[in-house]
Amino acid sequence: MEEKLREYARLLVRVGLNPHPGQRMIISSPVECAPFSRLCAAEAYEAGCSEVVMNWTDDAMARLKYFHASDEVFDTVPLWRRHFFNDHALEGTAYLAISASDPENLKGVPSDRIIRAQRASGKALKDFDRLQMCGGFPWCIASIPIPSWAVRVFPDKGEAEAVDALWNAIFAAVRVTGDGKAVERWQAHLSTLEKRLEKLNALHLKSLHYKNALGTDLTVELPEGHIWESGGDHTLAGRSYIANIPTEEIFTSPLKTGSNGVVYASMPLVHDGNVIEGIRFVVKEGKIVEATAKKGEETLKAAVSVDEGAAYFGEVALVPWDSPISNQNLLFFNTLFDENAACHIAFGEAYPCLEGGQKMSKDELKRRGLNDSITHVDFMIGTADLSITGATREGREVPIFVDGNFAPEF
Repeated sequence: MEEKLREYARLLVRVGLNPHPGQRMIISSPVECAPFSRLCAAEAYEAGCSEVVMNWTDDAMARLKYFHASDEVFDTVPLWRRHFFNDHALEGTAYLAISASDPENLKGVPSDRIIRAQRASGKALKDFDRLQMCGGFPWCIASIPIPSWAVRVFPDKGEAEAVDALWNAIFAAVRVTGDGKAVERWQAHLSTLEKRLEKLNALHLKSLHYKNALGTDLTVELPEGHIWESGGDHTLAGRSYIANIPTEEIFTSPLKTGSNGVVYASMPLVHDGNVIEGIRFVVKEGKIVEATAKKGEETLKAAVSVDEGAAYFGEVALVPWDSPISNQNLLFFNTLFDENAACHIAFGEAYPCLEGGQKMSKDELKRRGLNDSITHVDFMIGTADLSITGATREGREVPIFVDGNFAPEF
């Protein structure tokens, strides 16, 4: 186990973030994950980082705050917090986020407080959000088990057994075996993703048509000059990093006003400490005009109304049904894993997936047809029977996905 933990920490720091000597690193981590966060910090110092700064989080404190803090707290962000995130982003500080929480930690919290807190954060942390989206600094999101999460994934097991089982599932998803070769396996995986996105970029697609037995029948138009990207990315300074570990996706940004039809989520979505099930969106000229869910509908409606852009799509991502995560037949109740088990779409902020997009201003990206929002929420739509047909700008139809997986030519 110790060997696997060190291999995982090394993967996150050396490949996920790839810091340069003298670079500062932030680690945002739940207090329950402190031992593993310290392993990551030690690896960062070994990699030459000048300083590792911890940003601790705690589910219990977050829940207490949302229920009991003074009402005006949710409309402001303290000056120290603005400086912490914005100043570090402007300096190019590497950012590692350990994502681990109780999927229903904020169940019962008034959605109004959550929305107001998101709006306040979006306004206050604009520099951080902008630079994160355009590669202004290397960032990586990863996860390790905590008991409250593990027992939700494995409800038939005791706490300790559930944590062990979730560790095994995570190690399988991130290709860590304890033999010290995770870095080599990830290099081969990224090479496969790169070959697929090169083929997609060569098509210069105009639109994608999604269809499956759940009832999804959605056409998504893509902006002219769009590019497909994968888990491996580069900062503005040219250094490689991986924003999500694990990652199985190839993604691009849709035209804000170019989506039409109906789309059903194929998995529950954990959002704002709540589980949302049975999501259905009706979309007209890019805008979500109907949002319903069998469970958590109030949370869903709140999520797509955070701001004007929250009701439009910002990402479409291709993930084969046959993947190391999907093949585990587990619902992780954690978007980092669940979004990499199935094709997904995000409502909210668009990544700058255009030729030269990393260097474009917000206004330039909007003029090119990309969505702008303070939120970005992925929901899963992939199924074993999902078909995706691409239409080129010359009018040719190309099968992209057949029966849930990439067509043979990919």
